[in-house]
Order: sequence, then structure tokens, then C-alpha cells
Amino acid sequence: MKIKLFFFIAFAALISISWCKVDVWGFYGHRLINKMAVFTLPPEMMGFYKSNMDYMVTHAVDPDMRRYATKHEGVRHFIDIDKWDVIPFPNVPRDFEEAIIKYCRIKLANTKDTFYFDKVISEDSIVLSTESFGGVRLAMSYPVFVKYWKKIVKPMYYEDEWKLSGYDIDELFDTRYFSGNNVDVLIEDHFSEHGIVPYHLEEMLRRLTYAFEKHDMDGVLRLSAEFGHYIADAHVPLHTTSNYNGQLSNQVGIHAFWESRIPELFAEREYDFFVGKAEYIEHPRDYIWNIIIGAHSHLDSVLAIEKRLSQTYESDKQFCYDERLSQTIRIQCEDYAKAYTEAMGSMVEDQMRKAIHATGSFLYTAWVNAGQPEINNAKQLAVVPEKIVVDPNVKTRPHE
Repeated sequence: MKIKLFFFIAFAALISISWCKVDVWGFYGHRLINKMAVFTLPPEMMGFYKSNMDYMVTHAVDPDMRRYATKHEGVRHFIDIDKWDVIPFPNVPRDFEEAIIKYCRIKLANTKDTFYFDKVISEDSIVLSTESFGGVRLAMSYPVFVKYWKKIVKPMYYEDEWKLSGYDIDELFDTRYFSGNNVDVLIEDHFSEHGIVPYHLEEMLRRLTYAFEKHDMDGVLRLSAEFGHYIADAHVPLHTTSNYNGQLSNQVGIHAFWESRIPELFAEREYDFFVGKAEYIEHPRDYIWNIIIGAHSHLDSVLAIEKRLSQTYESDKQFCYDERLSQTIRIQCEDYAKAYTEAMGSMVEDQMRKAIHATGSFLYTAWVNAGQPEINNAKQLAVVPEKIVVDPNVKTRPHE
């Protein structure tokens, strides 16, 4: 256990210091997107963000640095949307609580036995039934159930166990069965583990708007920097699939290849980041899901093009060796990366441009929704490195 803890701490320390030495693991792209997004903002916002540009750039990677601090952080960066549906994902609820309800498992438990409900959901009703526990069958209006969920269950989201007493269920379904038989109800979340980035973007917009309303400029700056990170992640095709690192198609390593290696090599010298002015987002939820749909629409090309290229390129010319953090690492050769990016056309550049414009537009929207408070006279804030506490029990995706 001590050895595991040592490696977790060492890894976190490596990430936390890497920003000042070399751009790795997508850090370069996140910093660049946050930086360029500032220049999309209107004059009423530009002064504050430009005076705090160092913070926006440096802290663009804070969410990645927190991945091992809590199990709830990693899932905010992606969504395995292909696990649930195909484009345009009509069967995936856009409301977070409804998505949790649809894909959760509901378990009955007393001191002796445990059984799962069979769950049937329609637009109008939800039916829970089991042949055990006396053949219980419960039915009620689905909108009423969702309303109850948001009131009672939602506050338990960050708890280790989601447990409702028999009295809670009796009240909900107007029975006396559960309390009379000492039966509790446990809810298992099987949705969040596959990523929640579109829902978290909505939450970040709410938080940033509130910070603007309270004129909490420390909070505004922190949330703005982190908001840009999640927005950028949502634009990466490989953040929208269960085959996130090519592990299901024998293309392990493609995630960092697409997201990190290509931008590091070509962004500054070849990409055009003049994306126009930030725009007010009238319908944030639709806007967010269009980001996910757009990113996922590129996935087949991301994988197929690299697969075809790897089969035609000489193997000894695909990977080279480079020095990173005083270590020699194996990484895609520049010529191979050039061939891949040319075969994809302007895909990587286009997704970075969209991420820049979306980041600026979300910051602008939060400010407008808060009543357009005066912020340019706010003080310049200090860049303070975030203290990371590593939880050795947290598991995350191998590439992240």
C-alpha cells in the first residue's frame, strides 16, 4: 500500500511541476486555447482577463492536476456517448438527473437479502417491479419521480452510498410496505462512470455566472480558467468514446497523438487562431450538445485514417525518441504526425478554433447573464499554484 501511495504522489508531483518545463499530456493545447479565448472577449471584459493572462494560461491545466484527488474529477472531462446511443443521441437525456435515473440500478436490501428492481421508464411513468420481496410493483408519474429525485437524491450525489430509508420510499409511493419490512433502497449510479462533461459544462456556466453576480473576482478567474479546460476537452473526438485511447482498435496512444503531439508540432506555425468575437449563447444546453455531436462526428476519421496510415508507413519511421523531463520517451515522429494531420485535413485546427470561440462565448454569456457587472477595474490577482492532495484509491483512465 505504501508503495502504491508513493507512486501516486510521485506521479501527481510530476504533473504539477511539468507546466514550467515542458508541454505534455495536452497541457500545451489547454494553455493556448485559454490564452486565445481572452482575445475574443468584448472591451468591457478584456482588461480584467488580459491583466490576469498568466493565471488563465497557467491554471488552464488545474482540472487535470486534480484527477487523482477525487473520483468525481476525472469523469468531468469526457463522455463515452457511444455507449448509450448514436448521433444525434436522442436516447440520452439532456437533463443530468434524468440521465442518472435512466441508467441507474435500484436495489432493495434488508438484513438478509438483496434484490434489484426491474425498471421501465416512459415519458409518462416509471414502473419498478421485482418478483422477490413479495412481488413488489410500484408505478408513478415519471415527472413526479424526477422532481422527487432532484429534491431528495440529488444532494447525495457526492456521497459514497446513495441510500433511502423504507420511510422515504413509502412516502414517495404512498405505501407502508418498505418501512414495515425493514427494507432500504440503494441507488447505484451506472451513468457517471462513463463521463459527464456536457452536464458539467452546464454546471460550470451556472457557477461562473454566480461568481460574476457576487463580484467574486477570485472565483471568476479560477472558474474561467477551469471552464476553458472542460470546454476544450469536449471538443476532442476521443473524449466522446469508450475507445478513448484506441485500446479497442489496436491503436493505443492515439489520444495523446491527436490531442497533444499534433498541436505541439504544428499549432503555432501553421494554425490560424483568429476566430472572431465571442457571441452570446441563447440556448447553452443545445450549444453544448452540438459540441459533443460535432466532436463525435469526427471519431471514425480519427481512428480510420491513423489505422490506414500505420499500415502503409514503415514501422521504424512512425516512432522516434525525445527528451522530456530528463527522460527519453517514445513519441510519434514529426513526419508521421505531418502525414496524419494532412490526411485529416484541418480537423485538429478546426476543433481548436471551435474550442477557443466556445470558451470566449461561455465567459461572455456568464457575464451577460450576471447583469454585465463592471470588472475591468478589478485587481490583478496573484498566480497561486493549486495544492493537490492525492487519493491513492482513485482510479482513472490510463491515458489521463
